Order: sequence, then C-alpha cells, then structure tokens
Amino acid sequence: MADVEALKQIIAEFPTTPGVYLMKNTREQIIYVGKAKNLKARVRSYFHQNAEHSLKTQFLVRHIHQISYILTQTEVEAFLLEASLIKKHQPRYNIRLKDDKAYPYIRCSIQDQFPRFYLVRKVKQDGAIYFGPYTSGYAVRESLRFLNQTFKIRDCTDAFMKIRKRPCMTYQIGRCTAPCVDYISVEDYGEDVKGALKFLRGRDRSVIKDLNARMKKEAELERFESAAKIRDSIEAIKSIWQKQVVVSHKSLDRDQDVVAFFGDSSGTLIEMLHVRAGRVIGHRPHFVPRLDASSPEEDPRDWLTSFLNQYYVDNMVPDELILPVDLGSDLHKLLAAVLKERSGKAPKIGPAHGEEAKKLVDMALANAQQHFAEQVTKQEGRRKGLQVIQEKLGLPRLPQRIECYDISHFQGSENVGSQVVFEEGLPKSEDYRRYRIRSIQGSNDFAAMKEVLSRRLKHQEYEDPDLIVIDGGKGQLKMVLEALKELGRSDLPVVAMAKARVERDFQASEVMSSQERFFLPGRQNPISFSKHSEALEILVGIRDEAHRFAITYHRKLREAKGLESELDEVVGLGEKRRIALLKHFGSVEALRSASAQEIAALKGFNPILAERILLHLK
Repeated sequence: MADVEALKQIIAEFPTTPGVYLMKNTREQIIYVGKAKNLKARVRSYFHQNAEHSLKTQFLVRHIHQISYILTQTEVEAFLLEASLIKKHQPRYNIRLKDDKAYPYIRCSIQDQFPRFYLVRKVKQDGAIYFGPYTSGYAVRESLRFLNQTFKIRDCTDAFMKIRKRPCMTYQIGRCTAPCVDYISVEDYGEDVKGALKFLRGRDRSVIKDLNARMKKEAELERFESAAKIRDSIEAIKSIWQKQVVVSHKSLDRDQDVVAFFGDSSGTLIEMLHVRAGRVIGHRPHFVPRLDASSPEEDPRDWLTSFLNQYYVDNMVPDELILPVDLGSDLHKLLAAVLKERSGKAPKIGPAHGEEAKKLVDMALANAQQHFAEQVTKQEGRRKGLQVIQEKLGLPRLPQRIECYDISHFQGSENVGSQVVFEEGLPKSEDYRRYRIRSIQGSNDFAAMKEVLSRRLKHQEYEDPDLIVIDGGKGQLKMVLEALKELGRSDLPVVAMAKARVERDFQASEVMSSQERFFLPGRQNPISFSKHSEALEILVGIRDEAHRFAITYHRKLREAKGLESELDEVVGLGEKRRIALLKHFGSVEALRSASAQEIAALKGFNPILAERILLHLK
C-alpha cells in the first residue's frame, strides 16, 4: 500500500516545468510513465481526495511506492520521451502496444543510381520513399514480385550488384534489365522506376497511358519482343485493378489512417485502417486490456492520444489522420507537433468530415466491433482454461503468470537453459530468457536446473510465477523441488508434464497417439486434462515453446563453435573475419552453400580469400 503522505512530501519538491514522471512499485518496477506540461501539478492530481479517478487509476495509486521524473525542454519533448520509455519498460498501467510485430513496408532506395524496391519493417528519415503499411509480409513480397516482373526493377542487393561481371538469371528470364552490367541507361531505368512509383501511389491509369505510348514506340521501331513484354505488363496491371476496391475518390493523392475503437469493461479494441491513394491496403486491431472505453471515467482523448503517440514511433505518419473523436485544441496541437517532429510533416488531424470520410470511420468501427467480439471470445476461452488449470492442479490462485524451463545439451557439452513465460494464457516474449550454464561441465540436469532457477529468482524485478512447468516425469519434478528447497522457495507451485504412450499399431509396432500426464508434488498418480481443452493447449503450448527456445539457442551455440573450428585453419582468416562470417551466415552449411561473390562482398574480404575459404570447406 502506498504511503500517500510520504509521496505528497516528495511531490511538493517537484518542479513546475515540462517532463516525464515514472511511478514504481515496491519492487522498483516502473508501473506507469506519464508526461506533463507542469510536473508538480500533474503528479499531485493523482492524490487529490475529491478527484474522480477511474478504477484503473485507483489501482495504480495504491501500488505507487516511488515517483521520479526526467526534465525536458518542452511538452513535445516530454511526449516523445514518454513513448520511448513506455516501449522500453512496458509499464503495467500504461496503454501499451503489446503486438510487437512491426508492419512491413516497401522501401524504394530512390537516392541510388539504380534504385530498387524491397521489404523493410521500420520507416526512417533517410531520403528513401516508403509505401505501406501493409497487412502482411506475404502481401509485400507479392507486390515486389509484381513490380520486378512488370517494370523490370532489379531485386539484387547493392553489394551483389557491385561485383557482377555478367547478367544473372533474373535477366535471362526477362525480369530485369541488367543495370549491373550497363545493359540499360540510367535514364531508361529511371523511367521504369517512375512507372513503379506511380503504380504504388495508385496512379494506375497514368502508368497504363505511359506504357501504351512505350509499346507503340517499340512496335514502330519493329522491336516486337519488347512491345510484347510491355503489353504483358499492361495486362498484369489491369488484373490488379480487378482485385482492388476504391473506397475514396477524393483522396487519390494522399495517405490516410482511420481510427476507431470499441470496448467494454473487459478491454478496448482500437482499429487502424490504412487507406492509400483511395484504396484500403491493410488494417490491424490492437486490444488494450483494463481499458474500458464505455466508462465515463475514461476520457478517450487522453488514452487515444497516448496510443497514437506510441503507434507512430515505428510507423509511417500519413497525410491525414481521421479520428472518431475531437481531441480538443491542446491535445490536437501537441499530437500534430509530435508527429511533425517524427516525420518532418504535420498531418491533417481531426474527426471525419464529409460522406466519404464518415464511411471510412464506419468501416473501421465495424471492423473494431468484429475483432473485439473475436478477442473477447478468445479471452474468455483462455480464462476458463486457466481456471481449469487452477482447479485440477490445486493452485492457491489463478495462474496468470506461468513459467516453463527446459535444459538442453549435446553429450554434456554446450549446456543451456531456457525460460519461457505465458501471461493470461499468451506468450510474453519480452520475459523470455536464455541461460548458458556456467557452474558445471558435462551432463548434470539437476545442477543445471538449480543454476537456472537460482539466477531467475535473484531478479526481484519480475513477479513470482503462479506456476512453474517442467518437461519430464517424477524424476524431473523431484529434481526441481529439491532445487527450490535449497533456494528457499518451496512455496512456488510446480508441475511436471510428460507424454504417455496409450495406443499402438501392434502390426507396425508404432505409437499411434500419446497422452499428456501431469505430476504434482506429494501425489502418486498423475492427472490429465481433456483432449483439445483450452487448459491442455496452454500447458502444452508453453512446454513446446520452452523446448523450441532452448533447442534454438543450443543449436546456435553449436553452429557457432563448429564454424569457428572449421575456419581455424584457413590461412589469412583472423578472428575478426571469422566473427564477421559467423554473424553474416550463422552456420557452416549456409557458408558452404554461399558463392565466392557473396563472401567477397563482405567488408574486409576479397575474391582470393573467398575462394580460399570455400576451397577449405568443400
């Protein structure tokens, strides 16, 4: 419980200037990050007795143990810093973007002599041209394949292009004009790039017009093969038209992001709809738990501004941002200034005006409602699964945080451990940890597990697990219980899970199916869960994830060791170059299958050394 009077005395010494404040609990964990134009006034407002705080804010105040601050020059700087700190620390009571999968974009390296188009997941202010965000990497790769086939744009890397002495296979099959060996002029290649840019900007009819003119010119010069390829490009673009739906005829020259939200006491879903050149190219839902959009105590202007502040840290700022509410003068100016700081341009921000804009908001809202219903169904299923786990395993509380550990080694070498965390039935990847076992050499799973648990439990900044899951039977369970006893943490609930073979094809002598069994301390017989139940899926999911995580790390260490040892005898290859090869290729097999040109293109390498490396490996 917070010592309110002590906190009020600390706040009394706060400055009245802009900045960011950080609230921590008794474990020194940052549980909330906020920004303020006046630090003293803003933080003091949390402790006003007459203030009508939301339920979430009341819970926050109860858990505040310390408050610190970081000064900034302006409120805009505070807003920018707030977003980066939330992303870094993921505080419990902030609006957080838990989906850390970055949007895919198409990047055009327009500053290059011969530009290319390729997939990236972060927008930078580097002079390049970006298109997106798209729904999936697959959609981007399909678009890139279309651009390369239609406009004959190169798809090779800059390093690969520099070392080419003759055209590659892409040229041979008619999908590139071979700028690497000067088979096309800079000007003619630039025309192809302009056509690709026009297509991505939605100016399809202009592209068709230009291509028709080029086709007629080629036909007049009796270059019929070239004219036929241009004709095929025109047909390809027309086929793309049939798959795209124009949702706005007034916004063909600008990018728009449309925001809508829908929720209740279980949480709120914020929907982002991306409209580019009048066409919807993608949308993505973001579910925010513990945010009740239907509550009058929650002001949507505040939390929506905080969400957008975080969202546009890594995503492209559009020309227009259509919102479901009016932010008001102060927040409108602040958000516009922050987005301009990030992108160099100030987008038009505000609620929908006009019939087309209102239709876009309605479309976003319909998607938000649909995705919210799906989210709630999944959430309820996971919660029921956790309740079944609590009941069957006799846990004192709902297993909101489950941790699973696995040990992996190869004949006693390269011992590693993995820690995987599920919260509310879902993976929490930011809490995953890898452990390289230090205390033992050889095979000793008990000592390895004891070391992993000891190192994990020293971290007081993490919450205690409500359940520890171990892959194995009674032997592994006993091992973990002894390790916890030595560490003085016998209070932590543990379960071990192992497969039991239950059905056989006696003619083929093969196992047809297996059943998961769960072993508890002090219980002779194992227990089981209903097949295909949500509870079983959660437990099997975390066990398989821990196993995958450990094996991946173990394999990485073995490959690194194998690569280093294989390259030790290559003349002229020092430690720095071996490390460079390891970082770039990752494994012996990947390096062995590489070409001499790929190796020579790396910094510090040359064709002679590249040939020597491959000769040694092969």
